[in-house]
Amino acid sequence: MSQIDILAIGAHPDDVELSAAGTLLKHRSMGFTTGIIDLTQGELGSRGTKETRYEEAQAASEILGLTDRVNLKMADGFFEHSEENLRLIIEQIRRFKPQIVLLNAVSDRHPDHGKGSKLASEACFLAGLRRIETSWGGVAQEAHRPKFVYHYIQDRYLKPDFAIDVTEFVEQKFDSIKAYKTQFWDPSSSEPKTPISGEEFFEFLRGRMAEFGRSIGVRYAEGYTVERLIGVDSLLDLR
Repeated sequence: MSQIDILAIGAHPDDVELSAAGTLLKHRSMGFTTGIIDLTQGELGSRGTKETRYEEAQAASEILGLTDRVNLKMADGFFEHSEENLRLIIEQIRRFKPQIVLLNAVSDRHPDHGKGSKLASEACFLAGLRRIETSWGGVAQEAHRPKFVYHYIQDRYLKPDFAIDVTEFVEQKFDSIKAYKTQFWDPSSSEPKTPISGEEFFEFLRGRMAEFGRSIGVRYAEGYTVERLIGVDSLLDLR
């Protein structure tokens, strides 16, 4: 099993692709290893099934070039902030030992996003406490706390604390999103319309990235919020 440098966690399959795929693709091109943890199977979604969502997630993972992807199979819509669920995430953090973790938006239209964000953020902290005992494959795990925890921005607009230029990776990002064929625009689909299934949704995504990009002088960017003040070595590190 390989260590994962940058681990993204989402409440549902496709959360990460929609908001942070460009970031993962860019850093993979720089030599970093990347992975995703999905908290639920998205079984309450109006379109598709948990089985098709799983197949689509695997296809998206291939496009993103992930080192690993794990689904924790928590209850979609009903997962709780419990010791059991915290331990599930702690085990994966200690298993992959990421330095950077990307989490759901702190607040969003779907309540699972904010709920998953808080759950995973707390797990990142608790994973560093050595007196919390966990094991993987029958072997005791060492404590590990990620160095950085950032939150990607989803449906609801949040002012980012920083943004990453993903201009070169936008089309590949859209390829990973479109791997979820049951969830997005398909004129031949007879399934219910949802806030993300309309043809205009891709225009919204591109517009959001263009807005963040314009703010930092590039064409497209993905925005993030932080849990603590970011430090830099000098003013020259800022763009």
